[in-house]
Amino acid sequence: MISASLDMLEESLIKKLEVMKKIQEVNARQKELLSDPDSVALEDYDKTLDEKGEYIDKLLSLDEGFQSLFDKVKEEVGSHKQDYADQIKRMQSLIQQITGMSASIEAEEHRNKRLAENYFNVARTHMNQSKQSSVAAFNYYQTMNNFKNIPPQFMDKKN
Repeated sequence: MISASLDMLEESLIKKLEVMKKIQEVNARQKELLSDPDSVALEDYDKTLDEKGEYIDKLLSLDEGFQSLFDKVKEEVGSHKQDYADQIKRMQSLIQQITGMSASIEAEEHRNKRLAENYFNVARTHMNQSKQSSVAAFNYYQTMNNFKNIPPQFMDKKN
């Protein structure tokens, strides 16, 4: 029974690695989308956010399942470590890979956050320029309309 539980724990770690690889792929697509702030496809970016959210939900589910199963077998495995040494070593190796990949994903997330902030700054600048242009055009329109009501200035008023 304990061996089967350890197999399930190991399988859970392998699935977690696979999901984390998919998150890295999504991060790479986000980097590509955000690399040119003047031509970001917002729909594609939104899709990557949704996709990443689904993967994060899967990770959380895997973590919860792993933790609940681990809590059930922790005492038995702890008291008979020598019997399960090979499985424990494999799981430790997987956990090291997960930890390394987690750090890599975190770095990618920070990079993408900076790229997204850059995009939003550029978009905000474009919006401000558009607003200023429309205000200037409106002011010009108002000024030109007011010129119709100005009486001639050099009219001879002698009678």
